[in-house]
Amino acid sequence: MKPMIKWTALALALCLPLSANAHRAWMLPSATVLSGDEPWISVDAAVSNDIFYFEHFPLQIEGVGERLVLPNQKPAAKNAPQRPLAQLQIIRPDGSLAQPQFGNTGRYRSTFDVQLDQKGTWKLAIANQGLFARYEEKGEMRRWSGKAADFAKQVPKDAKKLQVTESASRMEVFVTSGQPSEQVLKPTNQGLELVAKTHPNDLVAGEAAQFAFIIDGKPAADLKVSIIPEGIRYRDELNEITLTTDKEGAFSVTWPQAGMYWLEAIKSQPIKNANSPATQKRASYSATFEVLAP
Repeated sequence: MKPMIKWTALALALCLPLSANAHRAWMLPSATVLSGDEPWISVDAAVSNDIFYFEHFPLQIEGVGERLVLPNQKPAAKNAPQRPLAQLQIIRPDGSLAQPQFGNTGRYRSTFDVQLDQKGTWKLAIANQGLFARYEEKGEMRRWSGKAADFAKQVPKDAKKLQVTESASRMEVFVTSGQPSEQVLKPTNQGLELVAKTHPNDLVAGEAAQFAFIIDGKPAADLKVSIIPEGIRYRDELNEITLTTDKEGAFSVTWPQAGMYWLEAIKSQPIKNANSPATQKRASYSATFEVLAP
């Protein structure tokens, strides 16, 4: 039998619909606004049910620790393809790339440190793009995920009940050392992106912040945006803030209190592309923001 790519928790999290019970992937920095000479931050990265709580699976990142195999999970065969680890970019204020330091992957989370050796605003980003397929083979449902170029090699031509989604996801964290800067806030015009009209490291409880979403460089109108404050494990209500972008993709949020927040937006739409086996396109964006006390 042809070896199959097993979906990692990251792949599942990026494909699940937004709901209170869905697994969510996130990065949590120790701080987002810092001063002093070359300060450091520590970052936790995980996939969980409760935001910012470690209880499911580490976010497995290239260059951060080792690929984790759970005690009840059999290692993949030597010739079996594996889904790549998440590709992390740490972007300095001048646009150059930095490397994570002291990386480690544990049972529930990955951790790494970043030395902020430039003044200004940094961006930590994980962006993934590829195809996700679900189909039936010999009476069993199978899943495959990977690059579009590998689709024909891995998915049978005669697969039944084939459903293929083209997926692009982006996860971001912004951190400022000293005075805020704008270089890393510029969009790439690829996939679903946040346009920060209010600087993401200048968020204050009780004040309104202005943002917008674009998809492939164009306004993402009528997009549902979900914002969840930290601490949902210790309260009965999710306290989710649900917003919708206007025709220009813009929205405003007034932060109810100081603390860490997780933001997510997902856009799905049918596509017709003779050069792609996908019939559905799914773009997602998530970010962690720190809101300070006034």
